[in-house]
Amino acid sequence: MHHNIPELVQNRMKFLEKIDAEDRVDGTPRMERLRQIPPEIGKFLSILAASAPKGKFLEIGTSAGYSTMWIALACMERGTMIKTFELLEEKTLFAKETFRQSNMEKYVELVEGDARDYLKEERDISFCFLDAEKEVYEDCYDLIVPNMVKGGFLVADNAINHYITLKPMIDKALLDERVDALVVPIGKGELLCRKI
Repeated sequence: MHHNIPELVQNRMKFLEKIDAEDRVDGTPRMERLRQIPPEIGKFLSILAASAPKGKFLEIGTSAGYSTMWIALACMERGTMIKTFELLEEKTLFAKETFRQSNMEKYVELVEGDARDYLKEERDISFCFLDAEKEVYEDCYDLIVPNMVKGGFLVADNAINHYITLKPMIDKALLDERVDALVVPIGKGELLCRKI
């Protein structure tokens, strides 16, 4: 999977990595920055997604589609799709361009809007990546976990660098008897939950 990433996907990833690196140092306002995951988290997500049981793949917080492409690599291998939710119109437009230029459109369904308005209807979730505004994480957790399939994965980004904000949700997950959970010290920290 990682050894044969299509050239168009590689090119778009490199383009977004360059913008993200510049955003972090050039004074771009926080809400306008891509704020995307690093490549090692992308690889981590794609390996997990490829290993997930049969079911739906979701992502909450598309931004420009960088993490979506990593997860979509697993979708390519499995012959499935990922549904990704983005609240901001300008990021949605950027993500659409990402999926068009990387030729990943057939593996991605992009929904513009607040994921919390849609999650009640999602069933049989086998993989979900949560990387949105931290204040919505616990709401999303509460909507996702009951609808996950046995053995399904929920991964929440920024579990270490936003630990204080996310502590109530992290504590809930670590004590939740519906999942096995731990914080993985990779990147800025990933809360990894597996549905029992």
